[in-house]
Amino acid sequence: MDRHEIEGHEVITGTVKATGNGAHVLVPKDWRGADVKIVRTSEATDE
Repeated sequence: MDRHEIEGHEVITGTVKATGNGAHVLVPKDWRGADVKIVRTSEATDE
């Protein structure tokens, strides 16, 4: 596993949910318009 260091304001944890042909990660509504970075912290599964 690689290690990455990111400076930011807030961290949340969640699960990627399948949606159509892709997937989504939900974040709080007050994050609308903010720049975000997503980091995968485990192996993907075919669910």
